[in-house]
Amino acid sequence: MDALQDIGQRIARARRRRGLSQSVLAGLIGRSESWLSQVERGQRSVDSHSVIKALGEILGLAADDLTTTRTDAMTHYQAASAIRHAMMGYDGLASLIDPRQAEGSPESFVWLRHEIRQVNRLYQSTQYDEVGRRLPGLIVATELGSRHAPVDRRRTYQTLRSLTYHCATTTLRRVGESDLAWLAADRSLAAAEEAERPLLAAVSAYRLGYVFVRLREPDKALQLVLRAADALHRSPHHTGPRSLSMLGALYLVAVTAAAAQYDQAAVRTFLAQARQAAERIGEDRNDFWTAFGLTNVTIHEVSAAAESGDARQAIAKAETLDVGNLAPGLIGRRAQVHLDLARAYAVQRKDAASVNTLLAAERLSPELVRYGGRTRDLLTQLLKREHRASTPQLRGLATRAGIA
Repeated sequence: MDALQDIGQRIARARRRRGLSQSVLAGLIGRSESWLSQVERGQRSVDSHSVIKALGEILGLAADDLTTTRTDAMTHYQAASAIRHAMMGYDGLASLIDPRQAEGSPESFVWLRHEIRQVNRLYQSTQYDEVGRRLPGLIVATELGSRHAPVDRRRTYQTLRSLTYHCATTTLRRVGESDLAWLAADRSLAAAEEAERPLLAAVSAYRLGYVFVRLREPDKALQLVLRAADALHRSPHHTGPRSLSMLGALYLVAVTAAAAQYDQAAVRTFLAQARQAAERIGEDRNDFWTAFGLTNVTIHEVSAAAESGDARQAIAKAETLDVGNLAPGLIGRRAQVHLDLARAYAVQRKDAASVNTLLAAERLSPELVRYGGRTRDLLTQLLKREHRASTPQLRGLATRAGIA
């Protein structure tokens, strides 16, 4: 059974328990009986926040029970096993217990910094498979360095360890390995603490916030990132552009969390705070690989509108967006705009436009389309109401993404 069928059956069971006919419930929520019948048969999704809210109140169902399950990964991420193995190795532990028990020599700072830069560039260009091939060795190297290096170099190695786990977190979250991403983010925070780098701790909170949203814990995400943002805002030691960039990035996590809760007032508030930070900086930056700037603020505005089912707003905002301001390597940010637009067109039942936009995203980033959970949901929805004459490329796209 797929996600839409599961949701439809939940609605049908709850409706029957309350003794409501399809026609009565459809009238109560302002939709047609035919529409409700299609939802209950799993042929279409509940794509309006107002309808989700009305169904929840009438049937006693939580919003999560009425929205498509985000199963995150449409194709298993082969590198996850090697990354997990590297994280479970606890390399260098013996030397912490007895310094005489050396377990290899730490890699040089120069090599580690270079490798961390390379891995982050690969991530931002959505080459997730190549990132997965490099991460295990990088994890082992930074673990060894942080535990085995001379005392006067431990803080530097902990800094590199934190940066390594930042990249592991973002990659694992993107490919659907949310639980492992949580562990990586937690380690990045511990390493930032050991390194005595407060700004790195803020970056870890930023990464953790997105993981919590993916784990369907938007409340936890909001609490975390707003606490970090408040501390960063009040700190007299963090007034430069990198700190301001990090502050704005934390507010963008808050935008994503609020959108997941369909809280439009909060979305507008956090977008305004992020935009204020971006305007103070005056340029698109990429501090700590966050791609923060006015362009990314607008990208999040498009994503938030798509998440809430406000297709008109998502499309209108996307039309004003100039992704040419982004650095050339930020392929993921560019492709995300196409994915959000595709969702918006699907809400308007403009399936041909949705498929064409997905194809544009695939041309930019095949791996983002292959691993993205929301893309799986969208393709499943489009296949259910497929009209081959108008969407002849849909089947091939779904096959390449591992759906059909």
